Amino acid sequence: MNNSTILNEILEHNENFVKNHEYEKYETTKFPNKRMVILTCMDTRLLELLPKALNLGNGDAKLIKDAGGLVSHPFGSVMRSILIAVYELQAQEVLVIAHYDCGMSGLKAEPVIENMKERGITQETIDTLIYSGIDIHQWLHGFDNVTESVEHSVDIIKHHPLMPEGIPVHGLVIDPKTGKLDLVVDGYNN
Repeated sequence: MNNSTILNEILEHNENFVKNHEYEKYETTKFPNKRMVILTCMDTRLLELLPKALNLGNGDAKLIKDAGGLVSHPFGSVMRSILIAVYELQAQEVLVIAHYDCGMSGLKAEPVIENMKERGITQETIDTLIYSGIDIHQWLHGFDNVTESVEHSVDIIKHHPLMPEGIPVHGLVIDPKTGKLDLVVDGYNN
């Protein structure tokens, strides 16, 4: 299937979705009903499983997704989104939910860089980034232990200088097959 076919299918479906008023059953506000913001992984298995496993419907939570469900930089877009959810969108709790069998687990930068080169990124471009102070190997590196990764992200969020006191930050790991949640950090007691 080529990319233009995918886009055409999406646009055709969307036209019918709007024409048939299917959006009406999803109407809500920008404020999360359950007053929470969730950081999780972009894994395809979690698209519907995670909300169902947490009993979430449309409008219940702010959902931030990235590779690994990580806060990789304390002043990056993920942390900014969490802070906006807390200060502007009425989120009162933060959940970091990673998952077992994650593609970021054990990810090494070298194979990713080789794949980039095979797809046209030159060594010169990579060298320019490195010479500019970008540690591309660290930037592309995943994590070795999912529980430690969750603990690390929770710690960054909880102790961020712009995070207000009293916001519980929880850490969990979900099984991408069953939806079972394992508690790593209880934000009420941390």
